[in-house]
Amino acid sequence: MTVSLTTPLAKLLTNRRRISALKGLGVVTCADALTYYPFRVTDPVPLRAVREGRIGEPMAFAGVVRDVRVMQMNARRGYRVQAMVDDSAFAAQRHVPGSVTALVFFSYKQQYVNWLSARLHAGASVVVCGTPSEYDGMPQFTHPEVLTVPPTSTASQESARGLRFDADSIDDALRRVCRPRPVYHANSRISSEHIHDSIVTVLRALAAGDDDGAELSTAQSGETAQSTQSGTHGTTGTTAISPERAEPQESAPSLSRTSSLSSAPDGIETSPKIPTAALCRAIPDILPESVREACGLMHRAEAFLAIHEPDSVDSFRQALHTLRYEEAFISQTAVLQEREQARKAETFPCTDGDMRETFIDSLPFTLTGGQASVIDDIVQDMGRDYPMQRLLQGEVGSGKTVVALVAMLQAVGSGYQAVLVAPTQVLAEQHAETIGGMVSKAGLDIPVTLVTGGMKLAARRKALAAAASGEPGIIIATHAAFSRTFQAPNLALAVIDEQHRFGVEQRETLLQRGEKIPHLLVMTATPIPRTAAMTWFGSLDLSWLTELPGGRKPIRTFVIPEADGPTMANMFRHIRRRIDAGERAYIVCARIDEDESDDQAGQDAELFEEPDDASGSGDGTGGSSSAQPKPPLHAVSEIAARLEALPQFQGVRFATLTGRDDDATKQQVMADFAAGVTPVLVATTVIEVGVDVPQASCIVIFDADRFGLSQLHQLRGRVGRGGTDSWAFLVSRAEPGSIAEQRLAVIQGSLDGAEIAQADLELRGAGDVLGDAQSGGKSGLKLLRVVKDAKMIADARARAEQVLADDPGLDHEVQLAGAVLDFTRGNESHLISS
Repeated sequence: MTVSLTTPLAKLLTNRRRISALKGLGVVTCADALTYYPFRVTDPVPLRAVREGRIGEPMAFAGVVRDVRVMQMNARRGYRVQAMVDDSAFAAQRHVPGSVTALVFFSYKQQYVNWLSARLHAGASVVVCGTPSEYDGMPQFTHPEVLTVPPTSTASQESARGLRFDADSIDDALRRVCRPRPVYHANSRISSEHIHDSIVTVLRALAAGDDDGAELSTAQSGETAQSTQSGTHGTTGTTAISPERAEPQESAPSLSRTSSLSSAPDGIETSPKIPTAALCRAIPDILPESVREACGLMHRAEAFLAIHEPDSVDSFRQALHTLRYEEAFISQTAVLQEREQARKAETFPCTDGDMRETFIDSLPFTLTGGQASVIDDIVQDMGRDYPMQRLLQGEVGSGKTVVALVAMLQAVGSGYQAVLVAPTQVLAEQHAETIGGMVSKAGLDIPVTLVTGGMKLAARRKALAAAASGEPGIIIATHAAFSRTFQAPNLALAVIDEQHRFGVEQRETLLQRGEKIPHLLVMTATPIPRTAAMTWFGSLDLSWLTELPGGRKPIRTFVIPEADGPTMANMFRHIRRRIDAGERAYIVCARIDEDESDDQAGQDAELFEEPDDASGSGDGTGGSSSAQPKPPLHAVSEIAARLEALPQFQGVRFATLTGRDDDATKQQVMADFAAGVTPVLVATTVIEVGVDVPQASCIVIFDADRFGLSQLHQLRGRVGRGGTDSWAFLVSRAEPGSIAEQRLAVIQGSLDGAEIAQADLELRGAGDVLGDAQSGGKSGLKLLRVVKDAKMIADARARAEQVLADDPGLDHEVQLAGAVLDFTRGNESHLISS
C-alpha cells in the first residue's frame, strides 16, 4: 500500500474506536489529520534531578531501574506496577545528591502489566518525564512518560541485542521529552495526546511511503503493544511507556531497520526520527517556490512536522506562520480567479437611465452622498458587457432599498427584468408594497410581481407566468426564486437582500438560469469589518453606506443588570409612558417556550456562549468542570406572562411572534402591532430583519449577554425608524468583569456597525461573526485571522495577482491549482452562507 494524503486513516490505524473518534472530529484521511492543527503548544519541560523536583511541576530526568514489582490490588480489580529508579549519575552531572524515586502504574490488563514490567527490568536505562507527587513522604511519579535507551556498557549491550529502544541515547531522549508539545481540541472520546499520537503515526507512514513503513502490524509482541500511547505531557511517536488508557491499545508501526537513523550499537534497534527529506517527497508544497523564498517560509512538509512535532516554541510559531500564509494565498488566489472568471461571462448591458432619473427626481428627499456615490458605481457596472458583482453593506436604515430600486429601474428601463430576493415572506410582501408604492408615486408604469411559496396556487401560477413571459418588470421573491418553476428569461439584475440568509448554491442556481449571467447586487445590514469583507467577499466589489438619512436620531442604549430590581421597574415605567404617547415596544427573547432547550433556542438566535474557562483547559477538552452552569434563557411565553402581570402594563395588550407562527399569523400580528392594537410585541429574533414599524421607539432584549454583538446591533436597529427618540435596553445576567460584560460595553458605547463588527470579530472570531458555515470543520480557513492577519492577507493578494498575471491558468503550479479547486468547492470558505 502506498500512503498518500488521501489515504484513509482506517488503513493506517488498527484501533477502531480511535478511528471512530477521529471521524467525529472530521478527521478521516491523512490530509485531515495533518490539517487538524493544535490550538497551542506547551512550554518546554525543565531538566531536574529528583531532589530538585517540585511537587505538581512537570520535570524530566534520567536514571537506572533498580527494582520493579508487580502487586495485585486488593481493594479493586487490577495490578499496581512500581519501578524504583535511581538518578545518581544524572544528579551528579547537575551537582546534587542522587535519589531513588518510584514510578507507579495501574492497570487491570495482564498483557500491559507483563509488557511494562519487562521494559522496566532491573538495570534498564530510562528517561522519565512527568509531574512528581508525594506519597508516604516520598516523591513518586504516577503514569509518567518513560523512554528506554540502549545501555552504555559492552556487557549490557550484548544482552540487549535484538531489543527495541525509544531513543539513541540519554541526551536524545531528554531532548525529545523536554521539547514543547502541541495541544489539540479534544473531547470525551479521544484525548489530545491520542490525537497527537495518531498524527505522528500519519507523518511516519508518509515519510516511510511503503508497506513496511506504513503498515500497523497487529502481530507485534507485548513489548510494543503500548507503543503508541501518550505520556503525561504528550507523545513522541515512539515506544514510550505511558499511562494506560481506557481505549483498546493499538500497535506500533513496523518500521524496518534500514529506515532508522539510529546511531545505536549494531543489533540494537531504536525508533527512528521522521526524515524531513522523505516527508517533503510525500507532501508536495502548494506555495510557488518564488513566493516561499521571498517570504522566508518553510516547505509545507517541514511546517506540518514543526507544528505537530515541534523542536522548540520558535519552530512551532514559524510553522504556524507558514501554514497561515498558505491559507491566505490559496483563498486570495481563489477569489481573484473567481473574479476574473466572472468577467469572461456574457451579460445584459443596461445603459438606459431615463426611468432611474425619473424616479430619483420624484423622491420627497435628497439622496445622501453615500447613496449617490454607490448608485453611480452601480450604473457604471451595469453598463459593461460582463456581470456586475457588488456587495452593498449598509447600516440598518441607511437607505439600501432605495439604492436597490434605482438599480432595478436601470435594468427595467433598458428593457429587461430584475428580481429582488428577500429571506422571508413577510419581508418580501413588505418590499412589494413599498416598491410598488414608490414606483407608482414616480408615475412609472412598471409591473411589480410578488412570487412566494406561501401564495395560493392560482395566484402563484399567475405570478410565475408573468415572470416567464420575459416582459420588463420588477419581481419580488422569496426562496421561490430558487425553485425550478421560476423562470425569468430576460433577467438582467438579481438583488439578494440579507445575503447571509441564503446559501451560495441557491444564489448560483438563480444566476445560472438563463443564457446570460445577470448582474448581481448582494446587500447586507450585518456589519462586516472591511478586512473581513476583503477576505470573504474578495470576488465582489465593495460598497458601504455609512451615512444615515436626515431626521434620524441616535438610539440611546443602556445595559441593565437583571438583578437590579429598581432599575428594571424604572425601565418598564418608561416603556409604559412611551406606549401612552402612541409609540410601540419590542421585547426580545431567545427562546419560544420555557421547556425549550438552549440548543434549540440557538437555532433562532445567534447565541454566543462565553467559555467556562477563557484560557482553555490544559488537555484541550475545553472547559472547567467546576464552572457554574449558566441560567436558562428567558422564553417568549414566560416573559409575556410576567410582563402582563406587572402593574406598569395594566390595560396594555400584548402580542407574541415566533418562528413557529404561520405566515398568516405573522402578518396579522405585525398589522395589529403597527396599528397600535397590541402596542407591545414579545418576540424571538424573527424581527431582526426587515420589520419596519416607524412608531416603535423601545426595544428590550433579555439575555443580551448571550447574543452576538452584530445581532444586537441588528435588533437595536428595529427602533428609531420614525424620527422619534428611541431607546434600547440590554438586560444582562453577565458576571462583573467577564468577557460578556466587555462585549455589552462595546454595543452600549457605539452606534457604528463597522466598529462593533470589528470588536465582535476580535472577541469571537470570524466564523461566529460571518455565520455558521465559517466555523469548525466547514471552514476552509483554519488558522487565518481576518483582523490580525490583515497585512498578511493584503500581501498574499498582491503576490497572488502577480502569479496569476504570469500564469492565469496555474498550468505551472499544479499543487496550487488543486488547492484552489478544493477551496472553492461549495464556496463556504469565502462567501457568507447559512
